[in-house]
Amino acid sequence: MVSERGLEVLRVIVEDYVATREPVGSKAIVERHGFGVSSATIRNDMAALEEDGLIAAPHTSSGRIPTDKGYRAFVDQISALRPLSAAQRHAIESFMGQAVDLDDVLARTVRLLSQLTSQLAVIEYPTLSVQRVRHVELLPLGPTKAMTVLIADGGRVEQRIVDLAAPVDEAFLGEVRAKANSLLQGLALDEAQAALERFPGQFAPAQRELVAQLAAQLGEQAGSDRQSRLVVAGAANLARTEPDFPGSITPVLEAIEEQVTLLRLFSELEAEQHGIAVSIGHEHGGFGLGETSVLAGQYTAPGGRSRIGLIGPTRMDYPGNIVAIRAVARYLSRLLGEEE
Repeated sequence: MVSERGLEVLRVIVEDYVATREPVGSKAIVERHGFGVSSATIRNDMAALEEDGLIAAPHTSSGRIPTDKGYRAFVDQISALRPLSAAQRHAIESFMGQAVDLDDVLARTVRLLSQLTSQLAVIEYPTLSVQRVRHVELLPLGPTKAMTVLIADGGRVEQRIVDLAAPVDEAFLGEVRAKANSLLQGLALDEAQAALERFPGQFAPAQRELVAQLAAQLGEQAGSDRQSRLVVAGAANLARTEPDFPGSITPVLEAIEEQVTLLRLFSELEAEQHGIAVSIGHEHGGFGLGETSVLAGQYTAPGGRSRIGLIGPTRMDYPGNIVAIRAVARYLSRLLGEEE
């Protein structure tokens, strides 16, 4: 069993290696961290850590680096987290507050999280099928062309352009818009999709073909379920960490391109302490990401909870990244109207 001082030695090895990418030796530990014991004593602690599989010696150095098991022990003993600075919190509020719709919110969220952490950031779209219709808009774009806009209560805006079988005027679109809002406002999106199938029956027979075209377009928008879609940002960050991957970074990039793989991995992660799931290296090796660490939190939208997280090399700033995910997820939840 590793001693309390041994765990402290592991902590400084992880922190120093994350900061420098250089293997850490006993002499450096004594000089930098002042344990109050000799380097020989620290070497004994390091030997015990190595025997337990928590650190290992690279071939080219007498120093030691953490193993996946060592990173896991380090993460499990994180007790306190340093909050984001006032400047970082202000940057989140300023950048996110400029978003205009859900697409923009999520795009800004992953870009911001990637910038804060220097990792690849991933966010899952909220489940739209349980959101409700807030408003429908029909806009004329020409004699036989119109734009259909469906706005959900989570801020999601779906807009399409439809080519109509016959000319329409603004008065006709206004009548369809008024009746559509009367019918659909407050309905869940799947309920709205079903209601739109019956919608043309509210109009005179001569109008039903045109109304059916508009209703079909709105029905497709209501049925546009984004729950299995991810937004990713920061691939350049991952590329810059290529030296942290002993083999090739290509399999990692290929796995990230497979959104189904990421969604399945995210769905299997369970939150640990601090509300963030952390999976390290071999713990999720079956997904083709065995040389990475995956951190995942949750944000809340009117449709429920969805994932937000990071993917990077196992050599990463775990405490800082956990703090960043929590802060961004909390602000995103507030922005979408559902404080965690």
